[in-house]
Amino acid sequence: MDLLDKYKKTWENQPKEENKFSSVDIYKMAKSKSSSIVKWIFIIGIIEFVVFNSLYFFLDMEEAYAEYKKIGLMNFVYYSQALAYLILFYFLAMFYRNYKSISTIDSTKKLMKKIIKTRKTVRNYVIFNLSFMALTMFIVTVAEINFKFEDLETKQIFLIILLTLVVTLVLLGVLWLFYQLLYGILLKKLNRNYKELAKLDETN
Repeated sequence: MDLLDKYKKTWENQPKEENKFSSVDIYKMAKSKSSSIVKWIFIIGIIEFVVFNSLYFFLDMEEAYAEYKKIGLMNFVYYSQALAYLILFYFLAMFYRNYKSISTIDSTKKLMKKIIKTRKTVRNYVIFNLSFMALTMFIVTVAEINFKFEDLETKQIFLIILLTLVVTLVLLGVLWLFYQLLYGILLKKLNRNYKELAKLDETN
């Protein structure tokens, strides 16, 4: 049981006439806790962005780019990466904006709306990353098959598609678990705060 739960339990067990005053203190604590959670979502987003982009310094990208060029995907790679960066920067900006807005609002209903908005932003961020990976895998596979089409039999094409599907599902599963670990715990705490604020709002 954390401090907010203890404070809420004490508040519920005290005389009704005192509830109105102490509910303000509970709101302040919930607001502070929510602000801290959203700040960590922003920080983790920044760290994730830096770590994943640092991998380019350790991987041999020249070989990968040579393969993309051979199968005619260089334009796709350049444009998709540029678009992905724009969208990722947009999400990071939204994370920061959510944090700043939660730390300045002064009403329970507004805070609840911001919590809902933050949850949606994180959900959309995860969906974008998973969808972008799946789309990239699909396009690369189609391009590889198209490039080698004359040398491939129907059975080989089927096996390539099946293997790509299995690998994509495994990678998406791993990435989904990674995001559950990174953001899932924070979102659960944020959701708990939302429920506490909803109960608090009902009593006032």
